[in-house]
This record gives sequence, structure tokens and C-alpha cells, in this order.
Amino acid sequence: MSEQNPILPRRRLALELRRLRDEAGLTLEDVATDLLISTSKLSRLENGQGSPQARDVRDLIRHYGVENTQLATRLMRWVSSSRRQGWWADYADSMQRGLDGYVAYESEAAVARVYTIPVLPVLLQTGDYALAQYQSMEPWRSPDELDQLVRLRLRRQDALTAREGMAPLRLIAITHECALRQWVGSAQTMRAALDHLVERSTEPNIELRVLPFTAPPLFTSTCMYAYFEFSDALDRDVVNIETHAGFRHIETPEIVHQYRRHYDDLRNAALSPENSRALIREIQSGQFS
Repeated sequence: MSEQNPILPRRRLALELRRLRDEAGLTLEDVATDLLISTSKLSRLENGQGSPQARDVRDLIRHYGVENTQLATRLMRWVSSSRRQGWWADYADSMQRGLDGYVAYESEAAVARVYTIPVLPVLLQTGDYALAQYQSMEPWRSPDELDQLVRLRLRRQDALTAREGMAPLRLIAITHECALRQWVGSAQTMRAALDHLVERSTEPNIELRVLPFTAPPLFTSTCMYAYFEFSDALDRDVVNIETHAGFRHIETPEIVHQYRRHYDDLRNAALSPENSRALIREIQSGQFS
């Protein structure tokens, strides 16, 4: 399913609708029969899938007896918000499978904990570095597609400075030392990219650490992933794993909790922000001089 709309309103709506049904002691079949809708439609609503219809949610509000309450107002507001198209929909034609969902979470999270190998964190890349990466890794792309992908990547970085109705995203990024040494484009491209990395890493909402070659290989150190945290208590954390086949989204609480522990292990094994910047400068002046 294409994620061209905000995810969080759907997740909040789903959680509350499921809670209301559970508290009423009703099954999916009970409610679907009473409201003359299919159980599959009700199930999609309770799982945050698809685009919720105002009429269906209004009928559920009446069925559960919560009309004219603050909860009813919130439910209808979430319906409206979930149907608003996200800014990333303009880039949907060029996106890798699952990237739209990743960007939706990235746009709405309070904190993003990311780990990258063997490239620099996307939100801290320069445009030239991003273009060189795409040219190397996806050479079949047309110039127009490459331009759109780079513009998308740079647009995503706006979350670090300003977001409508939200504080800037807090980014905690760990990148493997090999990402600093991996040639992407020219030496000039790499020097500028590492300069940019150091400069951005000093911003108050950005923490950058390098996992050095001297650190032991940890469980999640072999693939790129992001752990998204949200500010509202209704929103459960979610993990996104990046693969050649696309992005895998994980929301099962037990597995998500395990990934938080794995990420903490990476952070503990990585260099401090100050030592990470020192290593970046050392590599920049040595390998890319």
C-alpha cells in the first residue's frame, strides 16, 4: 500500500477504535453486522490500513455511545488528518518500494535513531554526495529521476530545522567507519560531504557517532535501519529496516523493544560525538586530501 498520507493519525484512530470495541466486549463480526459493513473494512480501520471514511467512523462513534465527547472530536479530526496528502506524495513515482512509509514516519517522529553502512546518514548528506551515490548504486535511473530523488533527499532534511506544528526532528545517527572511507563520487565530493557531516553534527538536535573498525561486530551492525520514537503516548515506536528489496516496517512491541536494546549497544560501542568528529577530520585530511 502506498503511504502518501500521514501515518500517525491512522494509527491513533485504529488504536482507539480497537480499544472502544474491546471495552464494549464485541467482536469484529458483531460490530460489522450491526453497522452493515464488512468485517474486512472494520479490520482495516482497526489496523490503520487504507484511507478511513468519515461516515464509517461517525457510525462507530454512535455505535460505541461516545457522541458529543472530546474523544469523538479527536476521532473525526484524525480522520481528516489521515486523508491529507503528505508532501512526499509529489515524489511517489521515483520512490523505492516502502520508502514512502519510511518518509512518513520520519516526518512525524519526535526522535529518529538511525544506523548506516556503508554510506553516510541520508539526513546529513550533501546534494552532490546523494547524486553520486544514486549514480553508482542505481545507474539505470534517468537524469530526471536522479534529480527528483536528490531533491526528495534534500527535502527530507528540512525535518531537522522546521516542521509545521512540530518541533524539529531529533536525530541520533550512528554510521560505520567504512561509510567515512567509502568513495562516493570524487575526492572533492567526499571532502565536502565530510565537512558538512562535521558541521551539522554540532547542532543541538543532532547527535552523530561513528562505529569504528576497532568495535566488535554487533547484532544489528550489518544492515541499515531506523528506530522512530513519537511524542504522543498513543503512538508506539516503530523500526524500519532497509534492504535491496525495499523497506520492512516492524511494529510488534516485543521486536521493537529488542531493536532499541540493539541500538543502545551500537551507541555504547561507538565513539563519542567529539571523538567521532576527530576521526572524520582525520580521514578527510588523509584519504581525501
